[in-house]
Amino acid sequence: MEYKRGRYSWLLRPVLILYDLLVINIFAFYFLNLNDENLYFFSSSILNNKNLLYALYSTILWLSSSFILNFYKVYRYTSALNILSLLVKQFLAYAVIVYAFLGIFRSVKIPAFVTLHYLLYVFAAIALIKLVSFFALKTFRTYLKGNLRNIIIVGSGESIEELKAFFVKRNELGYNVKGVFSNSEFKNVTGTISDSFNFLEINQNIDEIYCAIDELSEKEVNEYVKYANIHHCNIKFVPNTSKLFTKRLRTDYYTYIPVLSIQEGILNNDFNKIVKRSFDILFSLAILIFVLSWLSIILFILIKLESKGPLFYRHKRNGINYKEFYCYKFRSLTTTKEVQGTYVKQDDSRVTRIGKFLRRTSIDELPQFINVLKGDMSVVGPRPHMLSYTDDYSKVIDKYNFIYRHHVKPGITGLAQIKGFRGEVETDKDIINRVKYDIFYIENWSLLLDIKIIIQTSFNIFKGEEKAY
Repeated sequence: MEYKRGRYSWLLRPVLILYDLLVINIFAFYFLNLNDENLYFFSSSILNNKNLLYALYSTILWLSSSFILNFYKVYRYTSALNILSLLVKQFLAYAVIVYAFLGIFRSVKIPAFVTLHYLLYVFAAIALIKLVSFFALKTFRTYLKGNLRNIIIVGSGESIEELKAFFVKRNELGYNVKGVFSNSEFKNVTGTISDSFNFLEINQNIDEIYCAIDELSEKEVNEYVKYANIHHCNIKFVPNTSKLFTKRLRTDYYTYIPVLSIQEGILNNDFNKIVKRSFDILFSLAILIFVLSWLSIILFILIKLESKGPLFYRHKRNGINYKEFYCYKFRSLTTTKEVQGTYVKQDDSRVTRIGKFLRRTSIDELPQFINVLKGDMSVVGPRPHMLSYTDDYSKVIDKYNFIYRHHVKPGITGLAQIKGFRGEVETDKDIINRVKYDIFYIENWSLLLDIKIIIQTSFNIFKGEEKAY
């Protein structure tokens, strides 16, 4: 259960709901003005007032759709991208609601342009206030030190260190770290885990407790849970990041026996597959027509002048459900033969001069838009590996996590790539983090996330990346 203590920001949500309802109904009266229509419903006086009827209809369905889409569930750690995604979803849902009303009452004669005008003004007004309130709270926390949430962190390990750095770096989120407790010898530790219980008794203004679940005994976990229930603070558990905890397991009960099964990822939803495939086709066609059509001619000349061999290089990779396919690249090496288990390393003698430029700018990957058009790949997704590396990595990563990664089409770029986990895998940590980001992407996919990754990839091409060799 989530507790909110001593905070006034929770009042923002009902204020925003009221504002949104006023906007959709006042704007409807101004733009649509339904009572001007020569329309009669039933004998009821309420139904004869079409503005009032629409107000009831729009209020009920707005609240229903916003509840289903979690439109008002915005937290301090929610990103601006997620808010934009919520706005788009709610806009589409409300557009359907409005046009459905006009479809049900066919005698309401309102031009489609007027209705669209109404919808655009409604969502411009709603989006403006929603984003302003979101960034205003961030500014309030950063500069005025208000709306803070007092927390303590218990435990150690990579995930805890990442969490501490996150809270310190993102001060606009308003997390005030009051103490860090661990039995390990780390710098800037307030005390041991046993000391944390005395600290909590003295400082009863703690709002949240973050615990490294792998470091605590069952007794200690029970003590924290008990304290949290009595003092109405939130307790949250942080797993080891190498274990790649995900939300993909579904629990079914066979009488009283819990049975876990792997859920289909959000990307394998029928509607989402249509949206993503449509985007892939349109985007890849644009690249092939406007970029690859002339660039291939120039690169053919430059590559041929430096070394013998074809313009394109193809190599086998594992795709969706481990299906093998030939992945295309502009040739950047003096050889076209794939050597099993060998990534291109820094200052690799096989890389040509033009090849160094192609690899540093990732231009060598552009022919993979042909793979996208063929349906073997997507523009954004987990990067496909060599067949031999697929076998090697599956021994390092938990098998269920690695299988889940191959439940979707691989991509030309991906979330792991823009986070720096691309190219040569030097340690187990590299592949663990790569798969961690891949799974996060699969479970949290949206078209806006794809667009964000594409934009970030474009920036990285011009900026240059450490592992782009």
